[in-house]
Amino acid sequence: MDAAVVGTRPAESMLTNAGRRQRPSQTEAEAAVRTLIEWAGDDPDREGLIGTPKRVVRAYEEFFAGYNEDPVALLETTFEEGAVYDEMIVLRDIRLESHCEHHIVPILGKVHVGYLPTGRVVGISKLARLVEVFAKRLQIQEVLTSQIADTIQEVLNPHGVGVVIEAAHQCMTTRGVRKPGVSMVTSRMLGSFRDDPATRREFLAMIGSPRSGSNGS
Repeated sequence: MDAAVVGTRPAESMLTNAGRRQRPSQTEAEAAVRTLIEWAGDDPDREGLIGTPKRVVRAYEEFFAGYNEDPVALLETTFEEGAVYDEMIVLRDIRLESHCEHHIVPILGKVHVGYLPTGRVVGISKLARLVEVFAKRLQIQEVLTSQIADTIQEVLNPHGVGVVIEAAHQCMTTRGVRKPGVSMVTSRMLGSFRDDPATRREFLAMIGSPRSGSNGS
């Protein structure tokens, strides 16, 4: 299933008079954490919790730093080695740490990325950073998979792109149905990775042939 790039550009400043909500201040964010602590049944003023609102807000700044970065800009610096190297480039087992947009609990797993260059290649660290930028936003795995693949296709214009994500969702393992050990697999194949079965097989073999996924596989 094809999917458009969703939210590749960083979030713009939110203006109250332009139909956007004003971003809360740090003080307001800390007050919200205090409210949640009280709602949970504890005292935010007791010794062990006095500094918790500040710590939670600092943690959120790390967890959701991806809203402040432009994923497209990450891939704009490329190298000409692709003119003489026309084989598949694969980066596998990229650590994934994200948060479910439905319950704001962790999504933990790994990402595999591959592409066939058409003349220029990008530094491998940039691919890992691209994953991180999108992961450090509130997410669902299906959209995350498409965002990574579609951005690589948009900026590098390779012959094809493949992205596979395998992850465990704590909204499922620690609450709700409580099914630990379950992982979700999603994939997004574009260009030759989608149209050429041999290219797809080569990619899946290189990353270890994860179980069949969804979202464009």
